[in-house]
Amino acid sequence: MKNITFKQLRYFDALARHGHFRRAAEACGISQPALSMQIKELEEEVGIELFERGPRQIRLTGFGEEFAPRIRDILRSVDELGDLARASRDRLVGRLRIGVIPTVAPYLLPTLLGNLSRLHRGLDIHVRETQTPRLIQELEEGRLDTAIVALPVSEPALTEVPLFTENFVLVRPGEDEGKPVPGPDAVREMRLLLLEEGHCFRDQALSFCNVDMRATPPRDVLDASSLSTLVQMVDAGIGVTLIPEMAVAVETRSASVSVVRFRDPQPARTIGMVWRKTSPLAPQLMQMSEVVRRSTAALRQQQEASLHEPPQD
Repeated sequence: MKNITFKQLRYFDALARHGHFRRAAEACGISQPALSMQIKELEEEVGIELFERGPRQIRLTGFGEEFAPRIRDILRSVDELGDLARASRDRLVGRLRIGVIPTVAPYLLPTLLGNLSRLHRGLDIHVRETQTPRLIQELEEGRLDTAIVALPVSEPALTEVPLFTENFVLVRPGEDEGKPVPGPDAVREMRLLLLEEGHCFRDQALSFCNVDMRATPPRDVLDASSLSTLVQMVDAGIGVTLIPEMAVAVETRSASVSVVRFRDPQPARTIGMVWRKTSPLAPQLMQMSEVVRRSTAALRQQQEASLHEPPQD
């Protein structure tokens, strides 16, 4: 197997992940026929088929399943050689692959990316927005350099750095403005609008309301795929929802809703950065964590102008 190329290994990994020639080709930035040819040449060099080709989906063969993790180890090791070169400099340079959860990305990224570009000229930033389990998987496989998620993630192979803590607020129809702020037990009895399963924010909101969906589900729950949809549903009078403070200015600017803080102890989450403990970029990523902290300052000012405190007894 002397003629296997690094490029072929990249293409194999892309096809194994996407399970589709067109999507894999788009991810690699090449044509579908070119990808197909490279995969065929790789299989000929290995001497065995790596993929089972169906009419609608591509699956790894049994040997392909054993082949894939070893290829990912090779790709990760090669990427880490590049990280070593970048780590020899005092600041972040070159490609930086950042993963961000959906309940943070739309609100933090505009400020953060501007600050990173200004402080680290020449930085080539690639952003991946998806749910925490996928981000952790891609981080461990070496496809991301760092991720911004809700802590803790409790993965032994990852370093966790807390960045900031933010409260959750109650969003209810505009006609409820001035009414007493309900506690968690009262919220549980309302029609509660939540993000769909898989979002960690959904689990955090249910935890505040003391809800175990399997044992004692709330009276009525509706799901949505984004915070924006949840707020618009509240505007339509369908129910109430919880959103993080950083989302208030963006998501409520075109909605006639009432936004109010809960009484203490308020529900909250801690947002942090995670990266592989073995990453040569750890010192530079620690520097980046300080940029993230500073980037939240402007957001907090917007939040304070958009929120109402609960009335005092």
